[in-house]
Amino acid sequence: MRGDIKPGVCVIGLGYIGLPTAAIIARSGCPVHGLDVSESVIDTINRGEIHIEEVDLDGLVQAAVQRGLLKASTRIAPADVFVIAVPTPFAQDGNHTPDTSFVMAAAADIAGVLKKGDTVILESTCPVGTTEALRDLIAKDRSDLALPGLCEGTPDVSIAYCPERVLPGRILEELTHNDRSIGGITPRCARKALAFYKRFVKGACVTTDVRSAEMTKLVENAFRDVNIAFANELSMIADRQGLDVWEVIRLANRHPRVNILTPGPGVGGHCIAVDPWFIVHGAPEDANLIRRARQTNDAKMAHVLARAKALIAAHPDQRVACLGLAFKANIDDFRESPARFIAAGLAREFGERVHVVEPYAGDLPPEFDGTGALLVDLDTALEDCGIIVVLVDHDIFKVVPPEERQGALIYDTRGIWPDVA
Repeated sequence: MRGDIKPGVCVIGLGYIGLPTAAIIARSGCPVHGLDVSESVIDTINRGEIHIEEVDLDGLVQAAVQRGLLKASTRIAPADVFVIAVPTPFAQDGNHTPDTSFVMAAAADIAGVLKKGDTVILESTCPVGTTEALRDLIAKDRSDLALPGLCEGTPDVSIAYCPERVLPGRILEELTHNDRSIGGITPRCARKALAFYKRFVKGACVTTDVRSAEMTKLVENAFRDVNIAFANELSMIADRQGLDVWEVIRLANRHPRVNILTPGPGVGGHCIAVDPWFIVHGAPEDANLIRRARQTNDAKMAHVLARAKALIAAHPDQRVACLGLAFKANIDDFRESPARFIAAGLAREFGERVHVVEPYAGDLPPEFDGTGALLVDLDTALEDCGIIVVLVDHDIFKVVPPEERQGALIYDTRGIWPDVA
């Protein structure tokens, strides 16, 4: 991977992180083989199109495909560098246990084509120790290769962990310019991965050990979750005491060393709402504050749902507009979304009275089936609904002037309309 030699790269998992990563690597001139389990995703990418909403991604993918630098398949292919970007959801045990089966399945696929000199990099958010478990699985399948940390002398392959830290809506920008923490099973592994990332990352690339890199990603999101939990708990206290939480926060933040975050209807997405549980799982007796923050942010969803139900039940002659389903503003990502949870709960309770406005959705999610709730545009909702529940701060919602909401009963969980008490 030195000089003008462009390594062949295989990116496993072509979702919200994998596809932008594959496209940026291809833009650097490296030929990229993308792997995904979905035939429709593969067909879409090979047409030069995209299956997710992300700023400027469509043009980047189209250019990479047209240049022959990005191809997608459902089958693994030999490469010089393997990048794993598959999901790590919860196991179906109700205990927030991390499920690393997708990572291990990717490792098994890689083991079948791995050769001496290759580099394997895990980017998926994982519990501490997952990269070493990946190494052990490969070692079991490929006894002919010397694996790092399990052999004397120089290993045949390098294995590292390098988590992404990006914001939906700015993924391409942040994949390129954000700093990266690169953890190697050995220092040599970290250096090999560093040389690869320097091809397309302009931010600082800092090397460390693999477990520190794994924990760093979890800590970053747990830190944010704890701070959001403080704001959400404060908002629930303010509700009980009849206070305007936005005014309280505005005044408190005038203190030079106070910076309270903005509360919302909960916390969503596949990072902040999930990753702190990985720390709790690894240290259940010690992660008390982190666990409590997760419980507080989940409790905020129930609090908002109960308050919205009470408002709607008190006005049985009014239709209800739920503004937003995404987990954050201006994206089409509904994973772990508190807005989706709350809107679906209202739809199950009040049926066809509920109108949902989500500019990034073509249809309502499956949990709305049979409820009678309708997906409508914003203008229709403003004209037909006497109750408005703001769940997402999409830009299109922020610019609705007071006169268009005049007379409506409004529950604004995002604080986008300062004129609303």
